[in-house]
Parts: sequence; structure tokens; C-alpha cells
Amino acid sequence: MVKAEQLRRSLSGNEAVATAMMQINPDVVAAFPITPSTEVPQYFSSFVANGKCTTKFVPVESEHSAMSACIGASAAGGRVMTATSANGLALMWEMLHIAAGDRCPIVVALVNRSMSPPLNIHNDHSDSMGARDTGWIQLYSENVQEAYDNFIQGVKIAENEEVMIPTMVCYDGFITSHSVENVFLMEDEVVRDFVGPNKRANSGLLGDKNIAMGPMVLTNFSIEMKRQQLQGVLNAKEVTLKVAKEYEELTGRKYGLFEEYRLDDADIAMIIIGSSAGTAKKAADDLREKGIKAGVLKIRLFRPFPGEEIAEVLKNVKAIAVMDKAEGMSGNGGPLFTDTCASLYGKLNDKILISYIYGLGGRDVRVEDLEEVYDVLQNALDTTGNYKKYNYLSVRE
Repeated sequence: MVKAEQLRRSLSGNEAVATAMMQINPDVVAAFPITPSTEVPQYFSSFVANGKCTTKFVPVESEHSAMSACIGASAAGGRVMTATSANGLALMWEMLHIAAGDRCPIVVALVNRSMSPPLNIHNDHSDSMGARDTGWIQLYSENVQEAYDNFIQGVKIAENEEVMIPTMVCYDGFITSHSVENVFLMEDEVVRDFVGPNKRANSGLLGDKNIAMGPMVLTNFSIEMKRQQLQGVLNAKEVTLKVAKEYEELTGRKYGLFEEYRLDDADIAMIIIGSSAGTAKKAADDLREKGIKAGVLKIRLFRPFPGEEIAEVLKNVKAIAVMDKAEGMSGNGGPLFTDTCASLYGKLNDKILISYIYGLGGRDVRVEDLEEVYDVLQNALDTTGNYKKYNYLSVRE
């Protein structure tokens, strides 16, 4: 594959994702506005109106209707997309399970926002983490470039014949969605060639064969269907790496299941998701200048969770802080922490693992805040395990 020419532009995360959506030119986009994802369908509808793509844009009366329309169009054989945030995703709840169970490879731009109550329009990961068990693939983005790149790759992952699972491409509300950054865009034709034609156009309900979508299944086959669904999710891990390799050859930008930052010789490390990863990298850099071996593991693919691979890259790290921008309400740490613990159990039981809940409702996370977390890890090593396992960062007790 020949490396594609790219155009440098200054775009917000929402405009970059809407541009990717336009370049892909899906069959149907059905959407309802909600802050901070509103700009995605707003930009996209202008692209449709100006003839930049031929997509059927369907404005609906609610997010439940948006996902319902997406499922219908996808079941018919269409390539389908939408965008939402927080309470909008929650209103889709019933339909998220149906989309996944019916193996509809819909792609959603999920602009992460805090779930109510209290009513808060700013960023955390309570919406996508609340939907982590709905059967969707979840890709997370640190910045505008990654949001654009992940959305394009997400289509090819979701529609792979070994996967056929809907996909959420997540990026942080306002921090990434409304921040303007330099981003490299490919030409429209290059993007469309990369994702390829919609191979399902003649295999859905409108195809040549008589099929059923969403039938009632009772005790005799229900568990087998769920196991098949899980296999599609699990297959996404290998397909994600394959698609990322093709994308690297095309753009020069390298992606994996996660990003390892200064982990080769790290004694202490932080596992983190989304835009805060950049802050964590700066904190690690500052500590390295002081002679402290700090590293960062930034999660890109959260569902399916790459547990075995994470255990392998952390095998030489002595103390690990797992940063959750969502409260799991279990008393045992957040979702990322519990998944990490399960992945390391029986393999790396000698590690110090510390859970941090941080940034809820858009609470600012500074470099010095994350340096405090690294200090706790270093102290835990120096005092042979004297530490508090479950923590809130920057909270007024």
C-alpha cells in the first residue's frame, strides 16, 4: 500500500469526526442533538446539504429513535452511523443491546460526558463505561487526530466478517470535541478506498436471501447466540491490529491495542484512558528528569479488553496506578481497575495495584495532580506496601 498524501488542517474533534464520516459516505446517519456531540450531526448534515456525500440523513425525535433507525437501516444492509453523549446514550440503552445482539456493525461517535445526576455537561467516562457490557467494541482517543483515525478504522473493524459488532469511537467531551488542533486528513477517495465498499449491501433484509433479524429465542438457543456474539467481540482484537497495520502503511501513524510510553524500564506506571494520557506523559517525563523511572500505559481498545497483552507489558513494572474517569459504584475501584486486576490475577500477583477515581464531571486534572499519584506509587515501593488501595484524586473530603 502506498502512503497517502495528507492535508494539514486545524479542526475541532467534532468537525474532524464529522469529516471522517463524510469521507466514508455511509448509507444512513440518524441522529438527535445532545451536548457535546451536537456538532457532529450538525457538521455532517451541512456536508449532505452541500452535496459532499450522498448519505440519507435522518433527524429523529430522540436518541432511542436514533439507534432504532440505525438498527433498521443496518439490518436492511446499510452502512450506518450516529453520534451521541451521556444521557443520550442512556436513552439508547435498550437498543444498544439489540444492535449488538443482532450483529449490526453500526459506528457511533461517542463524545464522553458525565451521566446525570447531578446534571453536568462536562467530561468523564461514566457514559461509555456504563455501556461496557452491552456488547459493543470500544475505542478511545487521546486527541483530535486519534478521534479522526479511530473513526475511520472503526468502520473496517466493525464490518469485518469475523467481527460484525457495533463500535463506539470515544473521545472526551469539550477537551477533545471542541478543542481545535492540527490534524492530518486524507483525501476523500483515499478514505473510501481504505474502508472499502459496503459488502453487506446485498446480505441484509433487502438482500437476495430470506433472513430474520431479532427473532425471539428461548432457552434452547439463547446461550449459544450469546456465545457467538462474544466470539465476534473477541475476534475484534486481532482485526483491530490488522486494520491498524494497514492504516500505518497508509498514513504513517501507528496504533495498537494500547500505547506504551516509557515502559521499557519503568518501576512505576499509570494506566489511563483518553485525553488525560497526554497529561500523564508529561508527568512521567518530568519524573524521568529527576531519575524516577515512570511510565504510562494508554488504553485504546477497552472492549474487548486486552488483558493478556496488558499483563505482558506490565510484567517488569513494580507498582501500578489505574486511573478511572468513572465511578463503578462497587467499592472495589472503577471499571478499568477491576478489569486490570482480573487480567493480572494469577499472572502478576506480586504487583502493587492502586485505584484512583479522578476527573468526574470535568474536574481539571493537572500535571502536578498526576505527579502526586506517581509519588504515592514510589512511596508504596519504598515503604514495602504501605498504601491505600482505593482513592479519589483531588476531592474535597
